[in-house]
Amino acid sequence: MKIKNTKSDSLTRRSVLKTISGSVIFSVLPISVAIANETRRIVNSEQNKMCNSLGYISIYPEDTGEALINPGMGWVTHYYSGRTGNYGYKLEPSDSLDWFPGCSVIYMRIPWAYIEPEEGFFNWTVLDTPAQRFIAKDKKMALRINPCEHWLAFATPKWVKEAGAKGVNFTHGEGPSEKGQLWDPDYLDPIFLKKFENLIKALANRYDGNPNVAWVELGIGLWGEGWKIYSSPSREVNDQIVRIQIDLYVKYFKKTLICINDDMLGSKPSKRNISLIDYALTKGLIFRDDSILVNKYPKAWYSEDLAAMFSEKERPIILETGHYGMLKEKGTWEENRLMEAVETFRCSYLSLHWWPHEFYKDNKRIIEKINKRLGYRILLLELKYPKEVGIGERFMINWKWANAGVAPCYHGGFPALTIKDKKGGIVSLLVDDRIDLRLLQSGTSDNIPEKEFTSNFSIGFLNPKEFFNDFTSEMEQRPGSEFYAAPVIPRTEPGTYEIFVSVGTKDGTPVIALPLIGNDGQRRYKLGELIVKKPLLPGFILGDRYKDH
Repeated sequence: MKIKNTKSDSLTRRSVLKTISGSVIFSVLPISVAIANETRRIVNSEQNKMCNSLGYISIYPEDTGEALINPGMGWVTHYYSGRTGNYGYKLEPSDSLDWFPGCSVIYMRIPWAYIEPEEGFFNWTVLDTPAQRFIAKDKKMALRINPCEHWLAFATPKWVKEAGAKGVNFTHGEGPSEKGQLWDPDYLDPIFLKKFENLIKALANRYDGNPNVAWVELGIGLWGEGWKIYSSPSREVNDQIVRIQIDLYVKYFKKTLICINDDMLGSKPSKRNISLIDYALTKGLIFRDDSILVNKYPKAWYSEDLAAMFSEKERPIILETGHYGMLKEKGTWEENRLMEAVETFRCSYLSLHWWPHEFYKDNKRIIEKINKRLGYRILLLELKYPKEVGIGERFMINWKWANAGVAPCYHGGFPALTIKDKKGGIVSLLVDDRIDLRLLQSGTSDNIPEKEFTSNFSIGFLNPKEFFNDFTSEMEQRPGSEFYAAPVIPRTEPGTYEIFVSVGTKDGTPVIALPLIGNDGQRRYKLGELIVKKPLLPGFILGDRYKDH
């Protein structure tokens, strides 16, 4: 972290305040709304000149290069990959993948039969047990329920068929067969739809709006990917089935993100169903590309056009690799192509399809490289603030921000300064809720756009005279009246304090991890110190408390 001091005695702090306010004389603080609005009209160039004349400190934080766990982004690892034996099965119950840099989501893709083995009996423990291990470490879960698998006779529970639902027996790789040992339901059959809707309703009752759930995915066809090659081959039928599924999920999941994958919308550009894509977009769905790098470049992926359609609507993009070990055996794995895909798709999540220990061991270099670009990466490039301020005094800061990731920070975040005492107590919280960092543009690794902002703050609120009339003024002058009106709200004493930066909600709650040193454990990062002095401008005289100096 680089620190630079700028100092001049040409202007006093009081004269600068008078300059900013025009002809207004500051007899009391805080300044009025009109004055505050006038202040905000000052152009940045004029403000910078004043800053340089007042003894400002300029800090240039450096990116630590670390992987960040943040909302709406990160590596995704399969706990269940359709098959319940991979890829989380080998993890010890205490292993929440903290050793995998940037891993933020555990993915549960599991056949319906494991969730509802008997009608109306829901086996939630198969989801909640492993999920809690990761939730405890500030990670999230994602869900997809599969109705058809190539290794399991009844991924849709057998009791659905026994209730009268129609379907097709098939042999994987060959097609429909009376002797086929696998069963794919008819996704338009009314009995199937009734039972399936009950499942989605129960799933939503448990997980919709749960902050620990990153998204839920539509799951129909083979592997839940939309492949209905045995039960419904035509595009018209496919369109009808997918629309019904979208409507079902949207009906019950009102808060949690709903995801659709590329195979449901047309696995290649020549097979795109434009009306269905538009329907998914209008319903607010997000997008996932299942299994890239299955073929050699330039056919390593096909759906960057779909990703662009969804990202233009400010929807996060999820990118999934093919099964890593199989890709290596097939000769289609290229780590540089994976990096290229992250850039091309502007993806927020990258989903790993393999045993995580093995993948990490083989790919540490590319994981580190991807983590500096995956999703968003909010950088504070410069902070300029005064070395000292008076209590209740309006002052300016300048800060420069950038997003070094490939994707926008879709959920947004507001920058804040927190002033703490030596015990770690919060003395003052200063949030500029006019600055939403979701508007930061993402660029290339060689060209990251920067954005400079100026904010106006004050530490402590002094009692303004207009709050009092003759009666209340006399009340305040009586001996023992100190507990009525505090001289500064909230309590603020002169002293030297530590200054921290954070990004989060409008109320100043930190949310986004920044690649900075000095983390206080709550995603606030220490940048330096600030001297807070007695008020230079008067509040209402309260006995001997904070009179005009």
